[in-house]
Amino acid sequence: MRTPVDRPVYLEHFGLERQPFQLTPNTDFFFQGSSRGDLLAALGYAICHGDGIITVTGEVGTGKTMLARMLIETAPHDLKFVYIANPSINRDEILAVIGEELGLKVAVVRVTTLLRRIQKRLVQLHAQGRRVVVIVDEAHAMPAGTLEEIRLLSNLETNTHKLLQMVLFGQQELNELLSGESLRPLRERVTQRFEVPRLGAGEIGAYLAFRLERAGGDRELFEPRAVALMARAADGLARRVNILAEKGLLAAFVDGTSRVQAEHLRAAVDDAAFRALRPRPGILARLARLFRFRSGSAVATARTA
Repeated sequence: MRTPVDRPVYLEHFGLERQPFQLTPNTDFFFQGSSRGDLLAALGYAICHGDGIITVTGEVGTGKTMLARMLIETAPHDLKFVYIANPSINRDEILAVIGEELGLKVAVVRVTTLLRRIQKRLVQLHAQGRRVVVIVDEAHAMPAGTLEEIRLLSNLETNTHKLLQMVLFGQQELNELLSGESLRPLRERVTQRFEVPRLGAGEIGAYLAFRLERAGGDRELFEPRAVALMARAADGLARRVNILAEKGLLAAFVDGTSRVQAEHLRAAVDDAAFRALRPRPGILARLARLFRFRSGSAVATARTA
């Protein structure tokens, strides 16, 4: 049996049109439950009406990057976004990234010259009724010198308005980083702080049902006992839910069942090994054996035909 490499093998089996639990943030699958819809609305208001730096923190796997992409996608058209996905850049490089996004030529330009050009461009955009928002993902991993440059950039302003709005997305370590004495000037400019919560145990079922429906499938594809097991194993982290749900679908596909049962979730939890790595054959090994069996059956049939 052969399938396209970009399509999971189980889609047709479960009547799904597309992969429901991919790890790559897809805004079509943004779940507004667990206060995420309210958080998105509050963030949208803050970037439209705030003047200071905004921080958005949360445990790894809670969906911060998804929230950032939704913020960009749903914001008013008069906002221009600069999205920085790689935080491991120095203070000169962040100026170059921002300058390029603003349409400036940054090659072989002194930092002071580039900063003046950025300010001039921001003033031009402000005169056109546009605001620039810089979003930094994984900001907890950004060097202290680059964070200090962010503080200096946040000082760019007219007589009445800031020219640049900064939003820092990061893990909980960002709060610890900003609590340090060396970054006190930056901390003093943070006017709004948001926290992305974990999914509650009672929200896991709704999360699964929502994503399955968005993928064109049955909302009740996961049996209640499987959902309960997932709620305990995922610890409220959306990324873990996606990993376990994907593995559960594969296990159910291998068994040829129409729904994901508790035994499939137990196999998924064991295969994921969030707490300890156990190098032994897992769900993908079972899937490979299934393909070899089907391939062998097809060859045998062809030979006897």
